[in-house]
Amino acid sequence: MHKIIRIYNFELKLNIMKKVVLLIGMLLLSACTSTRFVDSWKNKEITSFEPKKMLVIGMTDNLIARKIFEEKLKNAFILRNIYAVESLDILDNGFTNAKKSEEEIDTMIKKIANEGFDTVVITSVKGIDERVNYRTEYYPTIGYRWSRFGRYYYWYQDIYYTPQYYDSYKVYNVDTVIYNINEDDTKSLVWVGAINLVDPQTINATVNDYVTSIIKQLEKEKLIKML
Repeated sequence: MHKIIRIYNFELKLNIMKKVVLLIGMLLLSACTSTRFVDSWKNKEITSFEPKKMLVIGMTDNLIARKIFEEKLKNAFILRNIYAVESLDILDNGFTNAKKSEEEIDTMIKKIANEGFDTVVITSVKGIDERVNYRTEYYPTIGYRWSRFGRYYYWYQDIYYTPQYYDSYKVYNVDTVIYNINEDDTKSLVWVGAINLVDPQTINATVNDYVTSIIKQLEKEKLIKML
């Protein structure tokens, strides 16, 4: 009898542990859903990529966000033995705030090249999509309410007049591009990665997710060494 009780208690604890592990896994997955990798392109003309000095640029007029992003990405490269520097340490604070002429950009490129930079990693938002997510509790599956047009119209007309029926959110389409500024046009563009940021809430969490996604993809495509 005691043996049966011990076996039962062991199985009960095992089931509880399995549920806890499953719950933790679900929480971790849900925490990573704000960043979605879309696609990437790698220059096939480049057989090796060994940057000597890399400049990290975040294209935004939000200095706090720019500082956090550039520092996180810079540190990720440094961990992989790539000498990287934040653009805030090299360029004027307001350089990315306003549109620049080609002459101004050429002057900037010559400036950083003279300071020993051979690689630029630049990240920018290329577009913002407005999305609407209808709540399933207000929009059930096909059934009684679908059988007649009048009944359907009566039940679902409130969707368009009641804000509680739906959630609106934004998806930011972000590109990270790597250039070798010492190469000609055929080899200057090294890599392009596209990522969607879904309804970002906090700068730190969003930057962490984004940098992790970019670094993993660069490792996967063997442009940088894996830790």
